[in-house]
Amino acid sequence: MSEEVPGRAMTLSEVQQLVRRKDELEAQIRACYQLLEDQKGVGMDGPLVDAEGFPRADIDLYQVRTARHSIACLQNDHKALMKQVEEALHQLHAREKEKHARDEAEARAEAMSQSLPPAFAKVNAVTPESPASTSGLQVDDEIVEFGSVNVHNFKSLQNIATVVQHSEGRPLSVTVIRNGKKVHLGLTPKRWAGKGLLGCNIIPLQR
Repeated sequence: MSEEVPGRAMTLSEVQQLVRRKDELEAQIRACYQLLEDQKGVGMDGPLVDAEGFPRADIDLYQVRTARHSIACLQNDHKALMKQVEEALHQLHAREKEKHARDEAEARAEAMSQSLPPAFAKVNAVTPESPASTSGLQVDDEIVEFGSVNVHNFKSLQNIATVVQHSEGRPLSVTVIRNGKKVHLGLTPKRWAGKGLLGCNIIPLQR
């Protein structure tokens, strides 16, 4: 019977091989018990001599003795094998658990690296054909950066108004969160047919 190499974790195919060997042993044990059953149901403990102490003539003594010896040996092998299978399954389970924990940690790290920056304002209206509309700004976009304004220095909408006034005719870098993703836009404040330089309405986010 193949022995487990000490200090080395067994592979799944090696464990499957052990399980197949276990099934074979169990089949052999069952066959030996069946043989004893066929010999007048003598089993493992039935007497091999008659009432007068002579060897029984109604059973095959050689077959009975061989079957009993085989069962004893096979059961020892089976016990040792079951211990191996149990240890190997425990190892596999521990490895699987470790891998799962590692995968989870990696997934968390990846999620953290892709986590979205905090937004400070939200677009709640965009007028068609306005500078905001042509730049691609959309209703419900959450603003993360508006030119030099970000969550750290944003105090009020006046901050955005100031940046817009000072940037007339020049593109502003605007970053928004849309459908859970960061989107970068170039927005140029300028005079147009409607009111203001942008043509959108922005409201502060309540945090």
